[in-house]
Amino acid sequence: MRLAQIAVVAVCISLNALDGFDVLAISFAAPGIAKEWGVDKAMLGIVLSMELIGMAAGSVLLGNLADRIGRRPTILACLCVMAVGMFAASHATGVGMLSAIRLFTGLGIGGMLSATSAMVAEFSNSRRRGLNTVLNIAGYSTGAILGGLVASSLLAGSGDWRTVFLFGGIMTLIALPLAFFLLPESIESLLARRPENALAAINRTLTRLRSAPIEALPPIEVELTRPSILALFLPCYRATTILLTTAYFAQITFFYYIQKWVPKIVVDMGFDAAQAGRVLVAANVGNLLGALAIGLATQRLPLRSLICGAMLAGVVAIGVFGLGFRDLALLSLSVAVAAFFINAGVVGIYPLLARVYPAELRASGTGFVIGVGRGGSALGPLLAGTLFASGYGLLTVSLVMGLGGIIAAAAIYLLRPLD
Repeated sequence: MRLAQIAVVAVCISLNALDGFDVLAISFAAPGIAKEWGVDKAMLGIVLSMELIGMAAGSVLLGNLADRIGRRPTILACLCVMAVGMFAASHATGVGMLSAIRLFTGLGIGGMLSATSAMVAEFSNSRRRGLNTVLNIAGYSTGAILGGLVASSLLAGSGDWRTVFLFGGIMTLIALPLAFFLLPESIESLLARRPENALAAINRTLTRLRSAPIEALPPIEVELTRPSILALFLPCYRATTILLTTAYFAQITFFYYIQKWVPKIVVDMGFDAAQAGRVLVAANVGNLLGALAIGLATQRLPLRSLICGAMLAGVVAIGVFGLGFRDLALLSLSVAVAAFFINAGVVGIYPLLARVYPAELRASGTGFVIGVGRGGSALGPLLAGTLFASGYGLLTVSLVMGLGGIIAAAAIYLLRPLD
């Protein structure tokens, strides 16, 4: 791993950290929105889900775009979408307007995750590829933690939920020049697409990597698969695509129950919005530690077994959280432990994606799995909101949402061994 490679991985991690805050901005703002606009839990569940629907579409559509036009331009375009969306959200005047803005913002967030996942895999050496792919996804939790601390301070100081979105917009604008100057196009993507300037672009990247330039493009040894969604269902990829999509869908439903509903659950227990924000920060500390733990463990232990174990442990942990501790410290600890295992199950899927799809399909495959799978990210808050609105208690709702972890573990178990 040369310095330029490390820089690319670090920038991508930073961009995913920004993603983490931008996604959770609505969670930090939710109590204030509900109070100011008189929104009930069922309607709030819809608002909380809108950018997740956008993320699903962005992952599929812009993930495929990243295979067609390149990782770098897709990432820059996604940053522009995110910046516009965050600033616009701070000026929303009603539920309908805010929902539309969050749907738009989600397009950029979803596309960013697909493109950076492919870029990190392609700028990593074979020894560090799995770990770096996990670290990239762990950036999401890092952003949620650091941004959550800032959001809690903003809410405690001003009490205005709009400041959370303003902060996110400013940080997104700062990230734009960072990505523009430090992210070259990946060599694997250029070789797979072979645009007119491929040779010159590859040599520019090689110069950054302090490697010797090449005089001509290498011959194509095998026929490249055209980057399309249908290619993911060719006989050699079909079963893997279906099982990974099922696993991601089920586990992400589980994951976003924690991410989207914790602040409102805590406020309903009698705590204030700032305290609720700190409990969500504790959840994201658990997310980060879980991602780091499974990333390090993949260097030595079978990946599928690790993922299945984490998913099932998350089911047990969410039952403990569902007991609804009234002590803030115990509540924070229980949600952090649950998030540790749940997120370990989520991020463990990404190294599998990097392994099973070739360069010409890597962003498309990643985008499709996480895009369709993110239907679960929209379903999670909606289902939980409906259950709460129907009068079910915290324990019952938590156990129902935990079924996602059981389904996900079964799908990973059925996957063809890759270790």
